[in-house]
Amino acid sequence: QVQLVESGGGVVHTGGSLRLSCAYSGFPEYPYAIGWFRQAPGKEREGLSCISESDGTTYYTDSVKGRFTIFRDNTKNIVFLQMNSLQPEDTAVYYCAGDINYSGNYYYTMNYGMDFWGNGTLVTVSS
Repeated sequence: QVQLVESGGGVVHTGGSLRLSCAYSGFPEYPYAIGWFRQAPGKEREGLSCISESDGTTYYTDSVKGRFTIFRDNTKNIVFLQMNSLQPEDTAVYYCAGDINYSGNYYYTMNYGMDFWGNGTLVTVSS
């Protein structure tokens, strides 16, 4: 049974940092990928970043490049999202999700390929 559980959300001031964690379990053997998404109130869900669990290749959407970093601890089945220089517009519920048959096509995975989702963790950036 595949499960993903996010943690690490909270309230932070503008310019601050947070590190989100995604603990996952039940995935089959490689290839699979874990991605981070967010959804702000009244807005559509936005894909942020993705990491291949087999080789660690990472991808970022333009809006977070240079501020967010995705990395993994394969020994513990955790994927992290380090978020720096947070702004009020980063306020959202952040979700991690898993593609259990990652082809290496980042665009497809982030838009269509995620098979399982966590319940989300709320990040609030105060001005």
